[in-house]
Amino acid sequence: MENLRKNDLEFLRKSIEVAREAREHGNHPFGAILVDEAGEILLTAENTVETEKDCTGHAETNLMRKATKEYDAEKLAECTLYSSTEPCIMCCGAIFWGNVRRVVFGLSGTELYKMSPGTEEMLYIHCSEVMSRGKKAVEVIGPLIEEEAIKVHDNFWS
Repeated sequence: MENLRKNDLEFLRKSIEVAREAREHGNHPFGAILVDEAGEILLTAENTVETEKDCTGHAETNLMRKATKEYDAEKLAECTLYSSTEPCIMCCGAIFWGNVRRVVFGLSGTELYKMSPGTEEMLYIHCSEVMSRGKKAVEVIGPLIEEEAIKVHDNFWS
């Protein structure tokens, strides 16, 4: 299974827990966490699109806003961002420009778009494809544990 590390699935499950919290707070069910090279969780962020009335309030973008304020680019290059769902194009840009070099996600964008309404309004390109267009390497691993990652979306989009 790809380039999985010892605690990748544990951290991915934590990002799904953060997504559950986002949903409980009245937002879309997406969560992200940032973990350093020593396996320490540095930051967590949930989606805030609804509560903040901000279309850019995606979990990964919120996380990168915090991360780039608190850590330098060299530190972020050694981190992994775990996301409950495949990061969108906007979030990929934030991750790339923030210098995080490894992304692990649960639910694929393909599966998300199958269950959510208004998919004709969504701009979708796989995270790995977006990241492959940059001049620095960003490892993208996923989808993983989709059966678990999809549960936080149960009855949300209907």
